[in-house]
Amino acid sequence: MHSVPTYLFDVQEKPSLPLFDVPLVRATEKTVQGYGMLVDNPDDLNIEIVRWPAQGWRPVDPDTGDEGGFVEGVFSGLWEGDVLMGRNDAVSGEYVLGWACDPQQASNEAPTVARNQVLLWHINYHPDGGQLFFPLSNQPFVVPLALPGDDISPDKVVAFWCDGSQGLYIHPNIWHEGIFPIETEQRFLDRQGRVHARVSCDFGKEFGVYLNVPLFF
Repeated sequence: MHSVPTYLFDVQEKPSLPLFDVPLVRATEKTVQGYGMLVDNPDDLNIEIVRWPAQGWRPVDPDTGDEGGFVEGVFSGLWEGDVLMGRNDAVSGEYVLGWACDPQQASNEAPTVARNQVLLWHINYHPDGGQLFFPLSNQPFVVPLALPGDDISPDKVVAFWCDGSQGLYIHPNIWHEGIFPIETEQRFLDRQGRVHARVSCDFGKEFGVYLNVPLFF
């Protein structure tokens, strides 16, 4: 039985755990294929909305079940000391995304180590629709992704380094976490399915590790 994740907490509540290294890949049209696509203009993209699934053998009428559309807002990634925070105004969400060092030593007040990586505790996907992150400033960012399937494991996660000149669109059912800024703070246009169903995995609880996501090559 999976517990519902708590997204806001004091990081010292999390234990020290071994790290699992995640590969860092440059996001190109070829490397992101299957996960999503790079986007030059957000207004040229249609957010995929998934039709509500049938509950039995009778199908959902084809002109229904996908009419919720999408919501739009600003997603912000902000470093507070050693802790990376995320805020998604599109769905009124606020999260601890990860931290730059052992959570038992991490400080919210000032950085105590170089912010060269994010130790990631959680990942999720949205079965109801796709999601677009389009940078509002031309700065590099990193996003961890994994292909669909509920049998997620640390070795299936890949971190994509984006140069900031394009946005990143993620297909429905793609595992991801919020955007990781290279600088102290970065803001993105966020568009995603209005239903905002979320399926989660807590790596610490399920696998006894945090994912070590590098921010630099």
